[in-house]
Amino acid sequence: MSGRVWIFDLDNTLHNATPHIFPHINRSMTAYLQQYLQLDEAAANELRAHYWRRYGATLSGLMRHHGTRPDHFLWHTHQFPALPDMVLREPRLRHVLKNLPGKKVVFSNAPQHYVHAVLKLLRVTDLFDDVMAVEQMRYRPKPNPSGFMRLLHRHRVKAAQCVMVEDSLENLQTAKCLGMRTVWVNAGSRNASCVDVKIRDVMQLPKALHRLN
Repeated sequence: MSGRVWIFDLDNTLHNATPHIFPHINRSMTAYLQQYLQLDEAAANELRAHYWRRYGATLSGLMRHHGTRPDHFLWHTHQFPALPDMVLREPRLRHVLKNLPGKKVVFSNAPQHYVHAVLKLLRVTDLFDDVMAVEQMRYRPKPNPSGFMRLLHRHRVKAAQCVMVEDSLENLQTAKCLGMRTVWVNAGSRNASCVDVKIRDVMQLPKALHRLN
């Protein structure tokens, strides 16, 4: 078990981003599309959601169809003046991660400045061996296999050594196709063939370890 590499998504995996973070990002992205694509709010919101559904990330659609500069987009859509009040920290998270045997990596479609800020607020920065944000993926976010391959190469590991812990089924499908073990963080009753273990939240991970052997 100690030879494993644990690959963690950030939002809605290591913390609950649904109440405050995601609504703020969605509003910021919609406002960005309004301003730079000259759309009204309804059209901008629909396009944002359409690209997210089609490509797994709004950024991917904007780059592909509009030539949007990814660094410009991410900077403007990930500003959080009240971030400490928005991040919901689970006090037990540190204990769970600290006692998990093996290397730990954060693998997020979000930009570096946001990922590091959230990890600091969660008080778990020092427990991770690496952070791969969208910049390290060369702006080819999950579920694109390119970022996964870069992570494997960067850490000189094989997919079979890795366990991906993630709330997005689409991202887990890529991980499974590459040969990783998969843990789906989801409270619903649905399951999927690409999922090895399903847990309600990351606090349940220690109890699920035996199912990953």
